[in-house]
Amino acid sequence: MQKFILSQKNRIALVSFILIITAFTSELLFKSEIIAVWSLFAASVLGLSPIAIQAYQALRVKVVSIDVLVTIAVVGAFFLQNFEESAIVTFLFLFGAFLEQRTLNKTRSAIKELIDMAPESALKLMQHGNFEEVSIEEVDIGDILMVKTGAKIPVDGRVASGEGSINEASITGESLPVSKEKGSNVFAGTIMDNGTIQIVAERIGEDTTFGKIIELVEEAQDSKSEAERFIDKFSKYYTPSVLLLGILVWIFSQNLELAITILVLGCPGALVIGVPVSNVAGIGNGAKHGILLKGSEVIGDFSKLDTIVFDKTGTLTLGNPSVEMQAYYGDNHTEALSYLASIERESDHPLAKAILKGIGETTFYSVYNTKVIKGGGITASVNGHQIAVGNVALMYELNVNISEKAKIDISNFEKNGSSLVLTAVDDELKVLMGIRDQIRPNVKEDLKKLKKLGIKNLVMLSGDNQGTVDIVSKELGLTQAYGNMLPEDKSAYIKKLIETDKQIVAFVGDGVNDSPSIALANIGIAMGSGTDIAIETSDVVLMNSDFSLLPHALGLTKATARNMKQNIFIAVGVVFFLLASVFFSKWMNMSIGMLVHEASILVVILNGMRLMSYKL
Repeated sequence: MQKFILSQKNRIALVSFILIITAFTSELLFKSEIIAVWSLFAASVLGLSPIAIQAYQALRVKVVSIDVLVTIAVVGAFFLQNFEESAIVTFLFLFGAFLEQRTLNKTRSAIKELIDMAPESALKLMQHGNFEEVSIEEVDIGDILMVKTGAKIPVDGRVASGEGSINEASITGESLPVSKEKGSNVFAGTIMDNGTIQIVAERIGEDTTFGKIIELVEEAQDSKSEAERFIDKFSKYYTPSVLLLGILVWIFSQNLELAITILVLGCPGALVIGVPVSNVAGIGNGAKHGILLKGSEVIGDFSKLDTIVFDKTGTLTLGNPSVEMQAYYGDNHTEALSYLASIERESDHPLAKAILKGIGETTFYSVYNTKVIKGGGITASVNGHQIAVGNVALMYELNVNISEKAKIDISNFEKNGSSLVLTAVDDELKVLMGIRDQIRPNVKEDLKKLKKLGIKNLVMLSGDNQGTVDIVSKELGLTQAYGNMLPEDKSAYIKKLIETDKQIVAFVGDGVNDSPSIALANIGIAMGSGTDIAIETSDVVLMNSDFSLLPHALGLTKATARNMKQNIFIAVGVVFFLLASVFFSKWMNMSIGMLVHEASILVVILNGMRLMSYKL
């Protein structure tokens, strides 16, 4: 019975409203006081039923909730036979709850849109060779699936055949379709804009990037910020205090109506709802724009940032380097290039791909005894020779002979802003390559926006040589820039900023090599198109590696933090105003107070909802 009554709250509010209108119409137009009294009595009893049930459920878990205060107040009004006020108070309370729920649902619309995009079926290649539509639960890793124009990509996978363009807005926030061909990666929840492809399923269900995004955003909405935890604790003690105040007023004044009015007006409804609605709206706006904010706590810290530290490659630059300059020493540099290509083809590093592209067609050899030198490079045996590939520090460490000409070339390459890759064969330097990565388009303007938003220090840390780092830093107008940094050096620098300099620090990296620094910073921000490690280790993920989302994310968190404070001020101010009006004015009564109280709840909700349309 309790469950049924609670499920009918909105209908009960509607019937109560009709009964109240009937009562006033009967009294004013037809002078029928009996119909008016009975209508108001029925509206009071009907309206009180769900409120009283909620009050009972709260008391069972030893919580003095707003429902408890309203129930006591309405019962008191019954004793005073003030059915007009009891009917209006219960209706306004139920109507306020209806508006609150409806508005909260609107703030979650961005998340609902994401969930609605989740694929439910797929065209799967069956054993007899035909494609059949099956439920998404029947798809396994390794299955071949067909996706036609207008259909949703059902899983994360790789294109096995065909080509076309895909709308990846649900994953990256980017509205323009992305071309796909054999070997391209595709994500669940994205839409085949044009073309037909067959894909191999690599991740399914909750393990897909889309599944993880939904999970993360839902977790973020359910998590509580420091402000929310404070308000929960405050309400826990505040509500019983209002009840005690009402009892004391009744004892000393013997004015039951005054005591009951205090109970109604002291309800902290707007205070309880104000902060959560700001958080939900802020997180929803971020999700809509391809920004994953992992919880309310992240919003608080992000809005107070002093310093943002950036990795260089793949963050401030595009991460697609190319060989710009080359120099050769001694004889047989063609053989040396073949040895270099043989080693680099075993690596997925962006520099390795650039080197292979720069070398072009060549002979490949088997590689043995590969050894990775942390922060230096690689040594290996190729075709009976000992090969070393890496930076200048590695060459000196291995006692490779570097001629005066090579030293001059190294200096010139660095001045040009190139990353250096040296290749030595049997301790003799053979090849010097200068590799450059292009700075991201518009990144300079985005960094200026960050400064305008209050960021004091913009710092770059890179494993690249200092010459290259200085050129990029000067071009972008950074505060500081440090080169030749190993992962542990970056982590130590972040730790110093936080512990010694007492700064609130964000680290922005690619989510792979920089995961220790991302984890250590107050706010870890990962650039990446939904890669596993980016989603797992960071506090914020900028989908599609879109750097321009960073100023929007910072502005959004600052706006959300401001919005929370505004809502707290509105809520507390209204309560003080109402209580002061009870004691120092003659016009305040229970009905007017409840109307103002419910209006304040609507105001803080609407104020929070403004964040849904926030733009920098």
